[in-house]
Amino acid sequence: MARGKNIQLYLMDGDVNGRIKCTLANWTGLAFKIPRTALDLCKDRPELKQTGVYLLFGKDENDKSVVYIGQAGVRKNGEGILNRLVEHNRNPKKDYWTEAIALTTSNDSLGPTEISYLEHQFYQFAVKEKRYEVKNDNDPTPGNISEEKESELDEFIEYAKVIVGTLGHKVFVPLLADNNDGENTTSESITLYCTRNGINSIGVRTSDGFVVKKGSIISQKITKSCPDYVLKKRTQHKNIIDANNMLTEDILFNTPSGASSFACGASTNGNIEWKTSEGITLKSLNEQGQ
Repeated sequence: MARGKNIQLYLMDGDVNGRIKCTLANWTGLAFKIPRTALDLCKDRPELKQTGVYLLFGKDENDKSVVYIGQAGVRKNGEGILNRLVEHNRNPKKDYWTEAIALTTSNDSLGPTEISYLEHQFYQFAVKEKRYEVKNDNDPTPGNISEEKESELDEFIEYAKVIVGTLGHKVFVPLLADNNDGENTTSESITLYCTRNGINSIGVRTSDGFVVKKGSIISQKITKSCPDYVLKKRTQHKNIIDANNMLTEDILFNTPSGASSFACGASTNGNIEWKTSEGITLKSLNEQGQ
């Protein structure tokens, strides 16, 4: 069983919408969540003049979550992470981001090799989990580090992933928990099925909403009652629906009804459509407190 973690959040401006400094017990790292509009307030923060990595978060024109992952070394002018964020703020090609998370250390111990490795690993994790569209043009190079340093940095990364998720961005968190037994974990519930008229979809409730699983067969036909948001979702994910109408990746929905409507290509009630292998509806499970 995973152990609890002691995370300290400091509202630097006394405002939940302002800057947040985040630390974790037994972690030398430091994290700062910085709204784009608050960059000017960070000029006197010595930690943000250090080397480190950063993530820019925002939405694209289709309201899809996006992230850019970069590194910042100390320049000749003595400026580190903050200087890179200011440069991105002036770049019209990066108008999508609204806030940044900066990751550095309390002892300024990250050199060029370390930040290259961290940037590469964070990029790989973000691409793998597919929650956000990663805006980097290229896959960052990992650099050349020793196995001892790699082990040390991997521990830094595990803590950083927890911090970034705590600060509101599950960019490194899998849609579905993956354990060795293949069973649902505490973040998931009973496996459910939507089966009718050639449809054979598999889903599960999670702490984020409802996930329709990879391998599900969805309806090829779209009815007149199909909600607009379902049509939009199908367009967004057309590249992961193969020629047999099978999903090649997991897809997250806000509600069970959104998930069943996507699967059926029609307006549906997810509480009725989703059932266990024994035929028990999601509605009945909810009434039973399951």
